[in-house]
Amino acid sequence: MAAIPVTAAMVTAALEATAAKVRPKDADPFRKGDAVVYPTHGVGRVDSVGVEDIAGHQLHLIHISFDDNQMTLRVPVARARASGLRKLVSPEAMTEALATLKLNPRVSRLMWAKRSQEYMMKINTGDPVLLSQVVRDLYSSGDGAGSSFSQRNLFELALERLSAEYAAVYHTTKPEAIEQINQTLRDARGDNQTERRAAAASA
Repeated sequence: MAAIPVTAAMVTAALEATAAKVRPKDADPFRKGDAVVYPTHGVGRVDSVGVEDIAGHQLHLIHISFDDNQMTLRVPVARARASGLRKLVSPEAMTEALATLKLNPRVSRLMWAKRSQEYMMKINTGDPVLLSQVVRDLYSSGDGAGSSFSQRNLFELALERLSAEYAAVYHTTKPEAIEQINQTLRDARGDNQTERRAAAASA
């Protein structure tokens, strides 16, 4: 499992944050075994939390492993919140986020290059609501018909991130989470088409 090294910039930032009285005991701590979300990597698990000597400085670090990409990340506790590291959302918050899948897709007139950048920014927030928006807007059909290669890649990345947290929140498997999300999308598209046909018929 590859480990991401702590850079000198990270050490400096952590020391500055510590000097600003952001102490590990002051914040809601992350503990070994916690399922957590890091914005640009998705759902991981805290392997350990402890003090280590880095570049001659004693830093309180969180070790996080990500099974999907076999990676380990070290995050200074003093910078954890600023980096976007968070615990899983509540089941209620996840339910609210998934309600976004049932809304009509957002239609944009922007060039694809600009749209893809916006989608990637949303994905990298790790926010379930924004991930649901990307999944909803880029969903086409179960076999991928009508999607460009880059569109499909963004859809699958957003779906992977969303389903990973869904599975962790509801204590299910990722394949089951993916199927549930896709079923919600299929049902929503069917309902939306029915409503449009009814509106056209009554016009």
